[in-house]
Amino acid sequence: MPKRAACAGLLLAGLAGLVCLPAAAGGVQLDDLTWTEVRDGLRAGTTTVIIPVGGTEQNGPHMALGKHNVRAAALSARIAAKLGHTLVAPVMPYVPEGRISPPAGHMRFPGTISVPEDAFAAVIAGAARSLKQHGFLDIVLVGDSGNYQGRLKDVATRLNREWAGSAARAHYVAAYYDAGTADFAQALRGHGIADRQIGTHAGLADTSLLMAIDESRVRADRLAAPGAADPSSGVTGEPSQSTAALGRIGVEMIIDKTAAAIRLAIAGRKPASKEK
Repeated sequence: MPKRAACAGLLLAGLAGLVCLPAAAGGVQLDDLTWTEVRDGLRAGTTTVIIPVGGTEQNGPHMALGKHNVRAAALSARIAAKLGHTLVAPVMPYVPEGRISPPAGHMRFPGTISVPEDAFAAVIAGAARSLKQHGFLDIVLVGDSGNYQGRLKDVATRLNREWAGSAARAHYVAAYYDAGTADFAQALRGHGIADRQIGTHAGLADTSLLMAIDESRVRADRLAAPGAADPSSGVTGEPSQSTAALGRIGVEMIIDKTAAAIRLAIAGRKPASKEK
């Protein structure tokens, strides 16, 4: 189906804001641009770039392993479009997920991929340094999963020390993750949804967010959970009542709060000074 026809269909379905906006904004994904387009964008003032971090992990029997990657890409694109003069780097899909052998945590489930924390931090830092070299001034780190938030913060801190005296800054923006977890959970409680349903992994909140972005990644026939947390299934929560409509509440919160936090970080940007 031609892109224009597909977007028209999505418009009728009320989903155009989720899927069509990034393309309509003229292309915010670095992967979709040529080097000359990036160069020209930098010259025109597009000096902010988001490095989104996802993860490849089990998400219960009902949700695709790439949940974090899909959400990080789509949400970062919408955040970039909202900010203007902002691009989005490729999603980092390989993150620390725990011990590989003997397996622990999500590594107990086939398909999960885990990398060492130092390797993860090195790749993020290398990507940020590359983008700074090309002329980006505000390099934003956002992560869709909770297990590496502290590491992203550490990388940003280390980069800012390294870049002391330069105009470039790295910004770890916690608002992205907080809006999609604690803030979204609070909003769901306001809709009468219990904590046991909301869950902390692959429950109603987690599943609804993905449904709002790409419902094809959720297996509707496997949503019915037997009850509360079931460690053997990889689910903590009750996803059976998940809906795209509920997910859109969280999606809008993530976009609005992250964009506001990035604007604030950029407004306060100044050359980093070395610690004595």
